[in-house]
Amino acid sequence: MNSRPARAWTRADLYQIAEDYLLALEARDSSRLGWAPHVAFSENNVRLRIGDGLWNTISARRRGYDLKFADLEQGEVGWFGIVEEHGHPARMGLRLRLDPEGRIAEVETIVVRKVDLSPFPDTETFTVPRALLLEDVPEVARRPRARIISIADGYFDTIQLNDGQLFTHFTPDCERIENGVQTTNNPEQFGDSYPIAALGCAEQFRMGHYRYDDRLRDRRFPLVDEEKGLVLAGGFIDHEGKLMDFTWTDGTRAKSVFHYPHSFVLLELFKIVEGQIAAVEAVFVTVPYNMPCAWNGQEDRV
Repeated sequence: MNSRPARAWTRADLYQIAEDYLLALEARDSSRLGWAPHVAFSENNVRLRIGDGLWNTISARRRGYDLKFADLEQGEVGWFGIVEEHGHPARMGLRLRLDPEGRIAEVETIVVRKVDLSPFPDTETFTVPRALLLEDVPEVARRPRARIISIADGYFDTIQLNDGQLFTHFTPDCERIENGVQTTNNPEQFGDSYPIAALGCAEQFRMGHYRYDDRLRDRRFPLVDEEKGLVLAGGFIDHEGKLMDFTWTDGTRAKSVFHYPHSFVLLELFKIVEGQIAAVEAVFVTVPYNMPCAWNGQEDRV
């Protein structure tokens, strides 16, 4: 593990750096920012040079959706929001890591653009962050860094080859939003096409619906905001495509939505209160099947 000299970060400092990054991005002017001598920058799991990718195409940022979170111990800050490219909206997740001098050393972005007939992303339903994600967790309900990472990792253990057994805990009112679409307790959105969306987080997993998620790999937990009970995870979901028809644990017949080898790369945010997952928010995009992680070789994040 690489060592980092200690620095006393404040939330205001880190949020301002994230805001400075977003302002520079909107202006398409990376020279406005202070960069470390060696910078790792990825967009949708592809390493790019600074100023490439979204830096060339962004036309606006929708300021209503402004979800920031910060790791004061590690000097990391994240942001989920909505951007536009030539007027076309997209969901975006951002993670920045700073060096001890406050210069940007890492930039990880996921940009979810509308493709084909996919329901993702939805940029009109949730136009501001959920209040729960912005709130501080009362001290008595907080858990230490290592524990909330373990709880988030248990979510990935639960969804991988999902067979009905839970390896983490959920609050009764936990909701999950993926690329701006609520995929729990939301039968109106999907109707008969995706019946699992009518159930809550824990109930979906107890049904074993996500059995077709073969691997949750290259898991990283680079950012923990203990005050707000948030942990940001990075990783991949691989679908081998071999499982088509299967049965939920209650006997209901179901079908996989993945008919061929397929992978998602993701940034996923977990809100944890009293040792339970209270909310999930994810941004993810399809990438080539079994695509190597652009962040392999970086320091151990846990």
